[in-house]
Amino acid sequence: MKAVRIGEPATLDSLEPFETDAPPAPGPGEVQVRVRASSLNFHDYAVVTGMIPAATGRIPMSDGAGEVLAVGPGVTLFKEGDHVVSTFFPDWIDGSPPTTSFSGVPGDGIDGYAREIVNVPQMGLTRAPKDYSLSQAATLTCAGVTAWRALFVDDNLKPGDTVLVQGTGGVSIFALQFAKAAGAYVIATSSSDEKIERLKEMGADHTLNYESTPEWGKEVSKLTGGAGVDSIVEIGGPGTLNQSLDAVRVGGHIALIGVLTGRAGKVQTAKLMGKNVRLQGLTVGSRAMQLDMIDAIEANGIQPVISDSFPLERLADAFRHQESGEHFGKIGVDI
Repeated sequence: MKAVRIGEPATLDSLEPFETDAPPAPGPGEVQVRVRASSLNFHDYAVVTGMIPAATGRIPMSDGAGEVLAVGPGVTLFKEGDHVVSTFFPDWIDGSPPTTSFSGVPGDGIDGYAREIVNVPQMGLTRAPKDYSLSQAATLTCAGVTAWRALFVDDNLKPGDTVLVQGTGGVSIFALQFAKAAGAYVIATSSSDEKIERLKEMGADHTLNYESTPEWGKEVSKLTGGAGVDSIVEIGGPGTLNQSLDAVRVGGHIALIGVLTGRAGKVQTAKLMGKNVRLQGLTVGSRAMQLDMIDAIEANGIQPVISDSFPLERLADAFRHQESGEHFGKIGVDI
């Protein structure tokens, strides 16, 4: 079967398509899946470029969707022909985050979905949304669940609440879609006027270009009559967190889900304390959260935004496109 692995050292140039044996018949509790699609996340990029160390020869990609080829003894959740989606943490079923960190994450601690066939424990999968293509389903594992948890698990988003989303990557676009479906008022930022027009078309109630308005946090405060927004999906990290602290209301919630501007930096801790802000770090979510999200997707008819797709053998080119920042929403991989 076809697969892609990380070379030594880990760089985009060392990503290597190769042929390998298909896995054996699934064992007890396992499901064999013909993977049809994956999608790119910043976490995957960090792994394949060496920012996150992974074993040499690791098969990358945390997202995977496909159809069930066979099931092993004791499998009760799936049958041959079912369309399924991977989970980011196969051992996080429900409740509090696992203590195993990323050791069981596909494409990081274990081999991922940049391959045609894989055996997975049945609890490491969920059903795909009805009427979704497998390419669409493959966008949900990391970005979709992260946005869902930020708004509805770690926060309690309600109709009429105000949400700020940053940029036009996968998590931010899902957050915009989920927030609008819940009846929220959404403010969205981008550095591209062209992308801002697309954000408006998707329902963003107000948009800001953060390059032409570098003090966008204060501008957001003005837009809300000085009150600030209820919830912020913070993807930048230290380079944008202080602006988010200016933008959030007293007692508001900031979901820290990304570190695109770095891993450490100065934070206005006095403002964080004085405004009684809930700053919540999060890494994706549980299987139960994914199932709740899929129910909501089906109830509201939400469709993921896939800007570009690449074949598996051009995975390195897909990541180069991600580096360019030209995409809007998710970048897909056809397998």
